[in-house]
Amino acid sequence: MTRRAHLVVMARAPRLGAVKRRLARDIGPLAALGFYRRTLTGLLRDLGRDPRWRVHLAVTPDRAAWRSSPGVPQGRGDLGARMGRFLTGLPPGPVVIVGTDIPDLGRDQVARAFRALGAHDWVLGPARDGGYWLIGASRLRPGPRDPFAGVRWSSVHTLADTRANLGRSRIAYLEALDDIDTGADLARRRAAKVTRRPGAPSGAA
Repeated sequence: MTRRAHLVVMARAPRLGAVKRRLARDIGPLAALGFYRRTLTGLLRDLGRDPRWRVHLAVTPDRAAWRSSPGVPQGRGDLGARMGRFLTGLPPGPVVIVGTDIPDLGRDQVARAFRALGAHDWVLGPARDGGYWLIGASRLRPGPRDPFAGVRWSSVHTLADTRANLGRSRIAYLEALDDIDTGADLARRRAAKVTRRPGAPSGAA
């Protein structure tokens, strides 16, 4: 059977008050929704045009009617249970799973993840807050029965807990990226973009 690369994008239906709630507390629900929509739309546009993988848009809540991009339901359970279904249920081939709140995520990072799975069982993209923005599995060798058992989600322990579950598997790591959860995160990103802008004066913020 042909093995094809599968990219799963875990997304929440973009509805006012239902996305980026921590960010919304700092910048307001309308601004948070606008940020989420822009990030999600840009991500899907970038990743969806690449023929090297098939994109699966995994949407929550399951009942969400999203006419522009219907996607597939994530199903019930915590994040680990939902991601686990895609790791075991998709057709043969490597699987990479990403979220939607990493503005710097794009085709380059996804391509590196799939390349890493050519020589490793798993790949992880760490976030600086202790979580991770990407996880992938080659699915060529038997892995842990439940790679997400007991993981403390949305905490400084998320990456370490998952890493412990993977045991002696061969693991590759990508670069650390920042997700945007709060107004302070967003302000730091905007300041960094100004600093990196061509011609910007030294120390621009």
